[in-house]
Amino acid sequence: METSRQERHHEWRDQWEMFRDEAGFLFQDWILPATLDSFANKEVLECGCGGGHHTRIMAGVAARVTAVDLNTAELARGRMTDFANVEFVDADLTTMELGRQFDVVVCIGVIHHTDNPDRVFEVLLRHCRPGGLIVVWTYSAEGNALVRFGVEPLRKLLFRRLSRSKLAGVSRVVTAMLYPVVHTVYRVPFLKFLPYFEYFANFRRLTFERNVLNVFDKLNAPQTHFTSLATARRWMSSDRLDQGSVSIRPYVGVSYSLVGRLKP
Repeated sequence: METSRQERHHEWRDQWEMFRDEAGFLFQDWILPATLDSFANKEVLECGCGGGHHTRIMAGVAARVTAVDLNTAELARGRMTDFANVEFVDADLTTMELGRQFDVVVCIGVIHHTDNPDRVFEVLLRHCRPGGLIVVWTYSAEGNALVRFGVEPLRKLLFRRLSRSKLAGVSRVVTAMLYPVVHTVYRVPFLKFLPYFEYFANFRRLTFERNVLNVFDKLNAPQTHFTSLATARRWMSSDRLDQGSVSIRPYVGVSYSLVGRLKP
């Protein structure tokens, strides 16, 4: 069945013009059990490059990185002029056909924002060579009830109507309000049952600006499809993947890291 091209969303370009992501440890957490060594001297396809923050990390070790984005490829290209081994492609992940395959295919924090995550996952598999590595990090349906049923309705009803500058202001206020709670209540060990307990441990490791970006990202995203564990298992049960290599790993209670190798 033919799929129409996904719409461009100015919100993503606005976001990555306003913010930068300097928290490299998150990328390394999200790709586990893969490591940066998994990218060494490899041909890498990055599906959804945003402002190029993860592109830069991979380009430091990979032979070549092809970074794809529907909304921000030009912006990321302008930030990566110091790397000769990176190519930026303006393309829609739901219909992308690059005509070649890669050693590693990476999609970090993007698949859940596409029109059709199922189709995008198939596109990722199609662009990975036999024996190659697939790495996906996605928001989980499990553990995200507050965002799904609280933040998302507010975003659709209210926040999408704000200018990006006003939304950034709201994000700074919300972030500042979280600090006292996150640094007191969410440090008490016997309160681990609280929602986002693991997530807020990361919050304490990040700078204020990076936490503002996290909040802004939740309020700015034009759409989000939270990935259920059942969906993650269905994706990773593909007969094209070596099932002995497959890892489905919850991350801080709000996301899944999906890693596996294609059969040779």
